Amino acid sequence: MNISDFDYDLPPERIAQRPLPERDASRMLLLDRQTGAWQDRQFRDLPELLRGDEVVVLNNARVIPARLFGHRAGIHAEPLGRHNPARREFLKTQIEVLLLRRLAEGRWEALVRPGRKIPTGESIVFGDGELQARVEGRGAFGLRILHFEPEHALEDMLQKLGHIPLPPYIKRADEPLDRERYQTVYARQGTAAAAPTAGLHFTPEILDGLRRRGTEIAELTLDVGLGTFEPVRTERLEEHNIHAETYEIDARAAAALNRARQEHRPVLAIGTTVVRALEDAAEKTAAAGGEPGSILPGQRTADIFLYPGKPFRVVDQLLTNFHLPRSTLLALVAAFAGREKILAAYRHAVDAAYRFYSYGDCMLIR
Repeated sequence: MNISDFDYDLPPERIAQRPLPERDASRMLLLDRQTGAWQDRQFRDLPELLRGDEVVVLNNARVIPARLFGHRAGIHAEPLGRHNPARREFLKTQIEVLLLRRLAEGRWEALVRPGRKIPTGESIVFGDGELQARVEGRGAFGLRILHFEPEHALEDMLQKLGHIPLPPYIKRADEPLDRERYQTVYARQGTAAAAPTAGLHFTPEILDGLRRRGTEIAELTLDVGLGTFEPVRTERLEEHNIHAETYEIDARAAAALNRARQEHRPVLAIGTTVVRALEDAAEKTAAAGGEPGSILPGQRTADIFLYPGKPFRVVDQLLTNFHLPRSTLLALVAAFAGREKILAAYRHAVDAAYRFYSYGDCMLIR
């Protein structure tokens, strides 16, 4: 299957650059998974659109200020005014670091740009020297293993020096508002490098509305990283090596999901990261001899790659934002509802002026 099979035209003005004033004011395209028929709805309609016996699964991962800007050790900044001729040359030495996955205390997998300037053994200094990272390993496309010093101060230093890791299609610098809005209202734990964006629409009132309808709400944690947003660099989709992401499903969530399977109640995944965690857990549970579709609790690493032809063992319904062309996320959604149906729905969304991507509108597939 070619990655070009997952392409579509999107005018740049359809890409949302900022969140709406109210989280739950987004539009929602309701798509019938069987027929491909759609309706234009509002996200606030979600509680009334459900049967009332669903298990709604949220990813409660917390986005951290994972983007840092530093310089190679030995290059020290003098206070340079905006019109100082040396300022431009100094900025050329700037190194951008995006933290992807915590490996151990003080050790992180990260993207470093420009990576070619930062070999193993090099050190990067952040701020006025309060934080430093040594490169302990390297991979392709700027991937590095960094060891931060001082380890105990990293969380505080990220709050002070870090930036919210807005995606590159948002053509502006992060702002104070993004620390609140590029985070779900139910974010609790973890160290995610990107938001589980389908959850950005939810408010406490919407969650209360779901509970009043009788739905059961379960949570898991998948630290969103490179596996979610890494571009496909191969023409053949099957040749893409998807990056692993850490997730945890606790005993309470696993029990709720297993009860739903036994009682033939639908599971509604809020976002592709939830799909990835649930389907990976079901696959690994089956490989360990568990019943088909059941889930054992625990912490694992998601290395599953879902594209058309792959089975879904757990998820029956999906709430998701609109995804980039030629991406693994679009392939996942196409695997769930059919490539032609998804691309037709996307064409309608473009024509109907839906807002796309992280701060954009959403789609409910059922």
